[in-house]
Amino acid sequence: QVRLAESGGGSVQAGGSLSLSCTSSTYTYCMGWFRQAPGKERERVASIRGGNSISYTDSVKGRFTISKGNAKNTVYLQMNNLKPEDTAMYYCQAGGAYSDRLGCTGGQTYWGQGTQVTVSS
Repeated sequence: QVRLAESGGGSVQAGGSLSLSCTSSTYTYCMGWFRQAPGKERERVASIRGGNSISYTDSVKGRFTISKGNAKNTVYLQMNNLKPEDTAMYYCQAGGAYSDRLGCTGGQTYWGQGTQVTVSS
């Protein structure tokens, strides 16, 4: 069983920055972030897998940066120039494979408990 522990998040004004981190109990090939705003479907934000293959959803490109820590079982999401539409619950995701649609997948997908990001205008 893979366990994901998230930290970070909070409230910030538009244009501000926040950082999220997620530590996995063990190494997984793929780690990433999803988000879900009230009344909306869960949306993939960014994923990092393998050596250093990275992908972002279009709405965060140029503003968000995903990276892995030296231990390779921690993933970070640096969020700059935040917008009110970035407000959502952010979930860490991990899995043994990757797909553009599902993000980190494989035999089983693991999720963190979520951390709230609120951006005020």
